[in-house]
Amino acid sequence: MNETYIKNKAHGDFNRVRFKENFHKLRNILTPDKQELLSLEYVKYLLKPKKETYRGMKAVPISLIVGSEGRYRDFNSTFLPKHEHIRNRWENVDRAHIKDVVLPPIKLYEIGTVYFVRDGNHRVSVARAQGVDFIDAEIISLESEINLRPGMTKDDLKKIIIAYEKERFFEKTNIEDIIPRENLDFTATGRFVEIIRHIEGHKKELENDLKRKIDFKNAARSWYNTIFIPITDIYREKKQLARFKGRTKADLYVWIVKHWNELKKRYGSDFSAEKAAIDYSTRYGKTLFGRIKAVLFNKNDRRCYKK
Repeated sequence: MNETYIKNKAHGDFNRVRFKENFHKLRNILTPDKQELLSLEYVKYLLKPKKETYRGMKAVPISLIVGSEGRYRDFNSTFLPKHEHIRNRWENVDRAHIKDVVLPPIKLYEIGTVYFVRDGNHRVSVARAQGVDFIDAEIISLESEINLRPGMTKDDLKKIIIAYEKERFFEKTNIEDIIPRENLDFTATGRFVEIIRHIEGHKKELENDLKRKIDFKNAARSWYNTIFIPITDIYREKKQLARFKGRTKADLYVWIVKHWNELKKRYGSDFSAEKAAIDYSTRYGKTLFGRIKAVLFNKNDRRCYKK
């Protein structure tokens, strides 16, 4: 094969995979998250792996490579290139593949049964485009108690982690007879750690008032009945939950408490929880008209995610 043929072949290959990526994008226009390559940074933020272990070299099924450390914006979930600016590098790798040039092994992070690219994103993309099933890789394993699987989206991952955190919370605290599980549904990770902090803080206040020690379970019962329920009832009575579509009353409890603490610092400790709840809803909640407007004009208001 002469160089002109190889160059033209690689150019055509890139055009083909770009067309395929655009087709996938259109086919999943209502569910764009299904086309996103997982970010290792995001996954590590959620999973908080405890340690790294060097595993050495092995042949890895390309179908199990689900994300990237640094180039997750350049490829979709099946490593089809998303941008024209990576054409030159992609075609260079493809020309090497066409000429049967042996390239260095890629570098991967392993989490459970899936992998994330440390180095070699273009080689993975070309290999998938050319129908290669396995690729040689140097592996570092990240320890995690949560098993990932191919095809997971960011939303799938977040839901699994929230469910895992919920199980650990009730196992650790043994308060399921006090707080119904369904009353502590969250849409963000890390909330159960905050709930434990709230109960522990309430426990200290009770002990200071009563001048004696109380156990965590009794503190949890008091916190639930005198703080959690009254605050969430404010939203139920005033029908404010509808202003935060897709969120739960436990989400709102966490946000309101944070907002309430900020307002008490500004206006004094007598500022009521009810006023804080209404103020939060006014500032960050959306009416039905507001949600329709946001969809029509594609305005992604993320204010309520920051609390």
